[in-house]
Amino acid sequence: MGIKTFLFGEGEGYNYRALCMPTVPYCGKAQHPAKFYPLDEPLPLFISLLMGLQHAFSMVGGLITPPYVVFRFSVDFLDVELQQYAIVAALITSGICTLINVTRFKIPFTKKLFGRQLYVGSGLLSVMGTSFTFLPIFEISIRQMKADGIEGTTAYGKMLGTSMVCAVLEIFFSVVPGKIIKAIFPPVVCAVTVTLIGIALTGTGMKYWGGGVVCAEMIWKTHDQVADSVGFGEEYPVSAIPGPTCQNGSVYLTYGSAEFIGLGFSVLIFLVFIELFGSTFMKNCNVILALLFGYMIAGVSNYDGLPYVDSSKITAAPAINFLWTQWFGIGFYAPAVIPMIIAYIVTTVETIGDVTATHEVSELSVKSKEYTRRIQGSLMSDAVCSILASLFTSMPNTTFSQNNGVIALTKCASRRAGYATGFWLILMGILSKIAGVITSIPDAVLGGMTIFLFANVLVSGINLFASLNLKSRRIRFISAMSLAVGAGVTVWPYAFLDMRASSYTAAFWECADCSETMKGVRNGVSILLSTGYCIGSLIAILLNGILPEDPEEPNIKGSVHWSMIGDETNAFDKSIVGGGTAASAATAGLSSTPEGEAGAEGEEGEEDMVQEEVPVEKSPDEEAPEETQETA
Repeated sequence: MGIKTFLFGEGEGYNYRALCMPTVPYCGKAQHPAKFYPLDEPLPLFISLLMGLQHAFSMVGGLITPPYVVFRFSVDFLDVELQQYAIVAALITSGICTLINVTRFKIPFTKKLFGRQLYVGSGLLSVMGTSFTFLPIFEISIRQMKADGIEGTTAYGKMLGTSMVCAVLEIFFSVVPGKIIKAIFPPVVCAVTVTLIGIALTGTGMKYWGGGVVCAEMIWKTHDQVADSVGFGEEYPVSAIPGPTCQNGSVYLTYGSAEFIGLGFSVLIFLVFIELFGSTFMKNCNVILALLFGYMIAGVSNYDGLPYVDSSKITAAPAINFLWTQWFGIGFYAPAVIPMIIAYIVTTVETIGDVTATHEVSELSVKSKEYTRRIQGSLMSDAVCSILASLFTSMPNTTFSQNNGVIALTKCASRRAGYATGFWLILMGILSKIAGVITSIPDAVLGGMTIFLFANVLVSGINLFASLNLKSRRIRFISAMSLAVGAGVTVWPYAFLDMRASSYTAAFWECADCSETMKGVRNGVSILLSTGYCIGSLIAILLNGILPEDPEEPNIKGSVHWSMIGDETNAFDKSIVGGGTAASAATAGLSSTPEGEAGAEGEEGEEDMVQEEVPVEKSPDEEAPEETQETA
């Protein structure tokens, strides 16, 4: 292999002249189709790095938000250096865990112990990142420990140790035999899970688009009935921190301000532009191009002279950083055990849905043994990476479902892009200036990109539903019931979930005066019931286990084609299998008999035709392919 081939590839799939040729819509000329790069495609270095960078950019917002929120609002509000370290640790940890998950390692001796080979990692282009699921548990537990007089950094260390212990549960899930996993998670459950994950992520993208996640959840403080009570000091009963004011660069505006919406909209507009006029290469790189376009718009814009891009984050970041430059110790906090266990059950369900979605967008079968092996490896990777994350001073890691949207858009499922993603994440963490550039991208710009990416996960779920037999009453009932509850609590989780900065106040189970143990139980139940893709999937699993299969319906030969509706002159001439004069004879009966009798006459007509084998000449218009007749 020459250097040129190694860097840029060779063959029709890497014809850069054709790939870079702009699209001229509506001209009637054949356009160069976007090439799909499958799982084992040996991507050249240039394409790998470019595709990996898109994945890194698409996940960085969701990756750094949980540790940033925990350190800023729970550990130490004023320690900016500590907050930047949390971002560095999350980036490096996610990069290392991504490399593990994409590579897939064999676990020694498992074939003798379990009768089958076990793995760590899925072997797919499935990236790893800090999980949002654990965010409320870390926040509530750390605030509780601080109220008991424990320092914020020490409390964080206790949560890391608790996470390590509870991660063993997911190791147990990962060694469950594949047949049991398939029985628990049939296609209908996977379709429900992926769809609900897509709905939840799309809502998160909308929070970013309007200015940020935390300020979006605090928007209620702008209501006329409470606005005058919000502020600082004893005279204000409602604390102003956290508040509904979003910070994008040096600009402070209320969530949903037109300026923020406009920044995110610029990303969406550019995505449409690329889809209309972009070359094949541009379409494969549309995520990073649209993000950079939105970043450029934010960089040249200002609000009353204040920039949307905060360059101080770049200058304040150290040149080089790494893990363990800050240490928090490893402890244990018993009241957090139950909610942690439930959170790991949630991530188990989420991971199975993510792997299913990755198979779908990677054009791989979900009915193969390899699919079961990849689920096992991915669950083991979740557990191992969550333990490593605690040792790396970061929050638990799990698969990132939003990157399935990148695969769908870029048409690249090659694991080499996954290796490049891990490389970029580690590089961003070590070279803190790069992390400074990434964190300087306004949340509104990230939101414009992520809401579109997340919606692609939702489309993957819809596509999984399309493969099901939705005419089955059983399948429709399972789908409707699980989506009713799952989508309901995703859209409005506060029936079971405390609002931010308002712990133990949800009317479903008020628990301000409970013991520490009961508070832990209550928080775990709250997370379970308010996480749509978790409760929805559990309902689907339960109904799939208890509902009997549909009774077999009688096979009626007679059928009416949709194309015949309204066609009086050719009413049912081609509706009966067999066609010809025998079909016409059966049709005569159809016009004057009930539906059941018509079906019987159709069968008799078919038998007569087989016995007599009367040849009938057909016009070319009446000719139908044999496959079509069999289908009818």
